[in-house]
Amino acid sequence: MPFIKPLVVTLLLCSFLYSQTLHGVQLADMDTSIEACNDFYNYANGTWRKDNPIPASMPRWSRRWQAGEKAKDRLREILDGMIVKTDYPKGSVDQLVADFYRTCTDEALADKNGIKPIEPLLAQIDKAKSSKDLQAVIAELASYGISAPFGFGGGQDNHDPANVIAQVYASGLGLPDRDYYLKPEQRFAEAREKYQAHVAKMFTLAGYEEGGAAQAAMSVFNLETELAKASLDNVALRDPAATDHKIKFEELKMLTPDFDWAAFYKRLGVKQSDLNVSEPAFLKAFNTMLTTTKATDWQTYFKWLVINNAAGSLSNPFVDANFAFYNAYLSGSTQIKPRPTRCAESADGLLGEAVGKKYVEKYFPPEAKARMTELVQNLIKAMHEVIDGLDWMSPETKKHALEKLATLKPKIGYPDKWRDYSSVKITRDSHAANVAAAVRFAVADNLSTIGKPVDRERWQMTPATSDAQYNPQLNDITFPAGILQPPAFFLDASDPINYGAIGVVIGHEISHGFDDQGAQFDAQGKLNNWWTKDDYAKFQAKTACVANQFEGYFIEPGIHHNGKLVLGESIADLAGARIAFKALEISRRGKDPLPTIDGFTPEQQFFIAWGQFRGDATRPETQRSMVQGDPHPIAKFRVIGPLSNLLAFQKTFGCKADAPMVRLPNERCEVW
Repeated sequence: MPFIKPLVVTLLLCSFLYSQTLHGVQLADMDTSIEACNDFYNYANGTWRKDNPIPASMPRWSRRWQAGEKAKDRLREILDGMIVKTDYPKGSVDQLVADFYRTCTDEALADKNGIKPIEPLLAQIDKAKSSKDLQAVIAELASYGISAPFGFGGGQDNHDPANVIAQVYASGLGLPDRDYYLKPEQRFAEAREKYQAHVAKMFTLAGYEEGGAAQAAMSVFNLETELAKASLDNVALRDPAATDHKIKFEELKMLTPDFDWAAFYKRLGVKQSDLNVSEPAFLKAFNTMLTTTKATDWQTYFKWLVINNAAGSLSNPFVDANFAFYNAYLSGSTQIKPRPTRCAESADGLLGEAVGKKYVEKYFPPEAKARMTELVQNLIKAMHEVIDGLDWMSPETKKHALEKLATLKPKIGYPDKWRDYSSVKITRDSHAANVAAAVRFAVADNLSTIGKPVDRERWQMTPATSDAQYNPQLNDITFPAGILQPPAFFLDASDPINYGAIGVVIGHEISHGFDDQGAQFDAQGKLNNWWTKDDYAKFQAKTACVANQFEGYFIEPGIHHNGKLVLGESIADLAGARIAFKALEISRRGKDPLPTIDGFTPEQQFFIAWGQFRGDATRPETQRSMVQGDPHPIAKFRVIGPLSNLLAFQKTFGCKADAPMVRLPNERCEVW
């Protein structure tokens, strides 16, 4: 029977071609000398981390972070191609983007300009002697996006999410958060010392004598310390109710009687109306400081805010000093990124949809959006089945939970309507001036939304961003084109790979609508309790399990995660993995079983894909900063933490009950 041999060859070839599509499971990245049930973080991609040390310019590294940098390289290629042409019509998107990037990459021009781009603002501050003048400076700095010391902008009304109201929030600190100013531990004391030296260095670069610079730095630090004392900590800020204080405009004036809010609103072109004050105690402290702090100290502080905000776009001495403190000291990076890469990042951050449109045209085909849409719909189906099958939730609460899930809006790849940047004035004279122009446009654009219905089609992320998000007030999930690339998403990969990587991310974002924060918002995005009393008590007990689990994860002796700080992200990681695994099963209903490839079952491929996507190597300095203020756990614990709770993982890899990756039944956490 002569046809048998060709058939066998054909089957072998098909098997080979099929295995070649599995770009998510990188066999060479795995360290199979380690048992999956002992340490899945190192099992999944320990070899890759050993062979690929963190680049000097990066705080952490993995195939995922490498992909994020690749997206920036793609932006660079696009922008490099654009600046070849120099005669774009003035005011066109191409002229704005090309001249922004061209001027940014002109290092000689930046060094020639030195501090000149911010001298007008510094001079305005120098002239401000009276309280009225200083308050005018606060409004002027607000138009540049500088919180001096409070932030001001438009945001959805927690109680009427269909509309935008003014938001006033605590800000104004140069260190990452209040604890850096107040906690006695050595690492915070060292950070305070380094910070004051950094501020003095920047004042020296701005023209101060050494003694005057040190005195100015002390003045700044003392003022910021008073602001820190009145600020909420990172855990308190995670509770939406703690920052929900809707008041009348007249009440705002009563809260801070020594500040002229009417003049502030008028200067920014905002109509007086109801608003939300996130931290009333902060504003009260600010009002006291208005009358007790010397005008010269306010001037020094305002100058520091201007210098600090502009540092990255000024001449090399400012750029290098800024990097030395914020990147090298706080994050551990030892080398600044190439200027063109930084300029691509800047263009994406400030002219994101203009740049993103070109990125999408080249790197995000319609087939990718269609494939991603299918994945999202299956994840939503999985979440529906999970909620419907909960034995601890009453029918009444389930009804509201499913209503919220039904109104969830996915945003995939890029916005349907692109932002209009034609009013931004970009020239070839100064990168710092161009940054200021783009920021002022963004601020004015945001302020223009106050008092109007919310535009639910607006995007809060740029299309080239390598990340994703959930917005509880909009009840939407966003997956920009920038993250929809390997190792998160493959257009031609088998299902276990995509469900194990981007699928878990999708499930993560969906479940944010039901984490400790998201669960406080209803289907319309209103801060509203939709739970029965008993159900919410059960929910809180389940979330406490997760908080306690992560409280026990140490990055080094004496420094561990704050379980309450990382609670939302950890709930979402746990739920994301469970929901994505279920969605994979949903996608296969009525179809033939998926094959075992390279010795790994489809279920094993799923979990390995997640471990390889999430398995970052992270610098010790970055870990310390994350543990202090980042709501995301360290990558190692994002891998082993959720999986150690999942029976599906235990079954997939045949883990024994006493394996390190298996939590005891009485310790196991399950929220969704």
